[in-house]
Amino acid sequence: MSAPPRFDRGHTDDLMSFLTASPSPYHAVANTAERLEKAGFRQVAETDAWDGSSGGKYVLRGGAIVAWYVPEGAAPHTPFRIVGAHTDSPNLRVKPLPDTGAHGWRQVAVEIYGGPLLNSWLDRDLGLAGRLTLRDGSTRLVNVDRPLLRVPQLAIHLDRAVSTDGLKLDKQRHLQPVWGLGDVRDGDLIAFLEETAGIAPGEVTGWDLMVHSVEPPAYLGRDKELLAGPRMDNLLSVHAGTAALTSVAGSGAGLPCIPVLAAFDHEENGSQSDTGADGPLLGGVLERSVFARGGSYEDKARAFAGTVCLSSDTGHAVHPNYAERHDPTHHPRVNGGPILKVNVNNRYATDGSGRAVWAAACEKADVPFQSFVSNNSMPCGTTIGPITAARHGIRTVDIGVAILSMHSARELCGVDDPWLLANSLAAFLGG
Repeated sequence: MSAPPRFDRGHTDDLMSFLTASPSPYHAVANTAERLEKAGFRQVAETDAWDGSSGGKYVLRGGAIVAWYVPEGAAPHTPFRIVGAHTDSPNLRVKPLPDTGAHGWRQVAVEIYGGPLLNSWLDRDLGLAGRLTLRDGSTRLVNVDRPLLRVPQLAIHLDRAVSTDGLKLDKQRHLQPVWGLGDVRDGDLIAFLEETAGIAPGEVTGWDLMVHSVEPPAYLGRDKELLAGPRMDNLLSVHAGTAALTSVAGSGAGLPCIPVLAAFDHEENGSQSDTGADGPLLGGVLERSVFARGGSYEDKARAFAGTVCLSSDTGHAVHPNYAERHDPTHHPRVNGGPILKVNVNNRYATDGSGRAVWAAACEKADVPFQSFVSNNSMPCGTTIGPITAARHGIRTVDIGVAILSMHSARELCGVDDPWLLANSLAAFLGG
């Protein structure tokens, strides 16, 4: 295989813009939908009757989006090719009674979402973003993308053992951010957000809010070979999947399958929600697409039997300071191409036949790939892959991009890999 070309800086620049504009799953799906609309896709409501027309369509539900492209003349039993990803990242999320504080400090009460590297949120300038729900049931996105909050670390003078015994954080007591001085006033945070979003006082009755680092993504290193930024796990895959789907849809007729992007919420806490991979969203969309084209249960069974899903999520690059934590014969490197993730205990869904599908896509795209397995002495993480395979009975392969600092407020990848991933996903979606 020939050496891959140098990365497309335009793709990486665009990824940086996408990360910055997507501080919450709700912003991520809104930005994805905007890109799909520009490519000619149209939104369909789940409450409406669907027709069997060709072209690009998408469904939005909370922090999840499913988009698909029906080629002209596609039969009801035409199989799907799916790129699966997730929109959520580990972080700190605002509690139902957000206004708290002590000793003259005003604070915001937060809960831990997923499994973040807690220390990465300390002494960092934080913004606040998410979704506000109004009295009439409508929702509004809000994004305070400036230094608003901070979780201050205890000074070393008051914790002399921290350098020898390590940092120990109590999730309840030590991670509540400060955002001002003075007496605590109930309703103050939501009133501030109403004013920020231009909403009349008292109209917000529900919220899904989370903190984010306001430091923008940046190229890093002497030769700018690295990219540092937030929420790469897993908006990097959402961005690549969107680029791949719009590219394939723009290629016109002749597709042997129906390409799909499914970006779910709540992967970081188990996927069990109406917008998670363990919910009914994907299966419902695929079934309705078959039936809208005049298909029967038999057509649906045939379509699902021929369907393949690539579960795209970030994985672990070999860490230069902790190489012993990795499998000694599997050391994925940044800028070495996307990774194939394997675990024989089905923490990843990849098997030999799935590997062949992935290898064919990478060969078609002229993209190198690497293999990842966990060290036998350490537990292996998981993805939406096994959930998708088990819930829908479709062949699923786990792949992704190797990064460092996974689940940190700021992660690190190679600049080549996002583009290489997008190219391989496009080759896969094109059949």
